[in-house]
Amino acid sequence: MKAFGLQRRDVLRAAAAAAVSPVAFAQGNGWPARPVTVVVPFPAGGGTDAFARPLSAQFAKQTGKQLIIDNKGGAGGTVGASAAAKLAPDGYNLFMGAVHHTIAPSIYPRLDYDLEKDFVPITLVARVPQVVVVNPKRIDAPDFKTFLDMVRRNPGRYNYASAGNGTSHHLAGELFKIQTKTFITHIPYRGAGPALQDLITGSADLMFDGLGSSAGHIKGGRIRALMVSGNKRNPALPDVPSASEVGLPDYTVTTWYGLWAPKGTPPDAASRIAEEVRKAIQSDELKAIWANQGAEFPNFSQQQFASFISGEIKRWNQVVKTAGVKAD
Repeated sequence: MKAFGLQRRDVLRAAAAAAVSPVAFAQGNGWPARPVTVVVPFPAGGGTDAFARPLSAQFAKQTGKQLIIDNKGGAGGTVGASAAAKLAPDGYNLFMGAVHHTIAPSIYPRLDYDLEKDFVPITLVARVPQVVVVNPKRIDAPDFKTFLDMVRRNPGRYNYASAGNGTSHHLAGELFKIQTKTFITHIPYRGAGPALQDLITGSADLMFDGLGSSAGHIKGGRIRALMVSGNKRNPALPDVPSASEVGLPDYTVTTWYGLWAPKGTPPDAASRIAEEVRKAIQSDELKAIWANQGAEFPNFSQQQFASFISGEIKRWNQVVKTAGVKAD
């Protein structure tokens, strides 16, 4: 039955692709002639929305057509990804996934889609470093060294909140534990928003979060940043040391967001979409928003983005195996 289902799905995709062949798309000079839908596979208000919605507004300014955000959360982003993979490849359907989707193949062995085979990579939209943040009332550590000493002296005493099992927040914590040889109890939540809220209120001790969602709370003094991942400081938090500075040169973890289109989307359609997205992100308005969230736009080509995805899938697969991470 499964094989038949896959064959039927491929036949339907082929038929849809034929209906919007590259030639047909090229002749439709008025693209976009109608609104373009972007499936965001997480609940509204999350980190992905923080980039998808400004991008939507700028896209509308450029093209005169809306970029409609369709939030389809569930199962670490895999529910929305599955739905997006089945959409018509007509240049009017997109999928905005994240680092979580390169982790998912190692966590969920029975996914009904393949990120590399069922989608056309468009571009990397934003890349934000992870940051180690603590509730200062629960972990009274003025700097990273003090924090690390506290954790090492008290294995299992402290906990870290994540957006759920198998998310980048979770694996960032597991990678930290592996590299520092420490033990911190993992508490999975149903999304980054609830996890961050519990950190702020004091129900959780710390979090390995994307800088984009934490920056405002850090600047407001509600949580304290002790380290940003990577080998350089982030302009949004110039006083917070990098992982390399505190003795963790291999701790490079980023929360990133990218755009795909369903398999079968005409190459010239994918190129045109990439061009409009690139133009939007390089506008003064979006540059300011990205900078405020500590994000960068690597400006990858479609091939570079595809290679990046492959590398991330292999990398996180190794972390999952080493840490023994299992799905809920």
